[in-house]
Amino acid sequence: LARANDRLAEAETVAEQSDLIILCVGLDAGIEGEEGDAGNEFASGDKIDLRLPEPQRLLVSKVMEKGKPVIIVTAAGSAINTEADADAEIHAWYPGQSGGKALADILFGKVSPSGRLPVTFYEDASRLPSFEDYRMQDRTYRYTRANILYPFGFGLSYSKTVCSNLSLNGKTVSVDVQNTGAFDTDEVVQFYLKDDSQCAVPYPVLCGFERISLKAGEQKTVTYVIPDCAFESVDDAGVRAVRGTVYTLYAGTCQPDPLSQKLKETLCLSAEIRL
Repeated sequence: LARANDRLAEAETVAEQSDLIILCVGLDAGIEGEEGDAGNEFASGDKIDLRLPEPQRLLVSKVMEKGKPVIIVTAAGSAINTEADADAEIHAWYPGQSGGKALADILFGKVSPSGRLPVTFYEDASRLPSFEDYRMQDRTYRYTRANILYPFGFGLSYSKTVCSNLSLNGKTVSVDVQNTGAFDTDEVVQFYLKDDSQCAVPYPVLCGFERISLKAGEQKTVTYVIPDCAFESVDDAGVRAVRGTVYTLYAGTCQPDPLSQKLKETLCLSAEIRL
């Protein structure tokens, strides 16, 4: 077992001599996992917060103090708040045996990153409801816009894509997507639906997505058929039914919320659907 601050001075010296720092941090099954599989029996396999372990927090702090460009790469199977204003952050999850090569391809510009978050990254676990509270309030992108570090569906690339010409034909939606940047990239076009019924959730809900590949300067038209179940809501008895008459459809490369559009530097398109 390492002693407190073991090799921290060595890391600081390397950082001082570096032009750019790629700082790799993260977790393993000893900290997060299913009860009985993880080594932290004190928390039944669950993390106790969204922070990095204390020695890694100290490492990040000391490296950031050097004033060099820093890219933080986090390997973890869940949301992490690195609590650092790095020049770039990559959440690598647990990428497997080819993860190192894939990461190198991204870092050195061979490919453009195109992952989108499948979960909400909260800012502070202490502001989340307790595990004993089973209500959805203040949980997930459908019920809260507070305490969000990185929103569901968010992710950046080395290029810039722009959506335009949103059109509807019944439940079939079409939108043009153009890569206006200098890099070839994949993009994930996301469709969200907001119901006007009393049983609807507070915020728009993902009803579909399409991943496309775009060369620099290329434009494609994405067509998607909204499934019938996307128009349903659930009442307090758990019954699913179509209750709304007016729906707002959003199409873009992120959620139609202020934080997502600010981070992505884009705006979602919208159209009205009447049943």
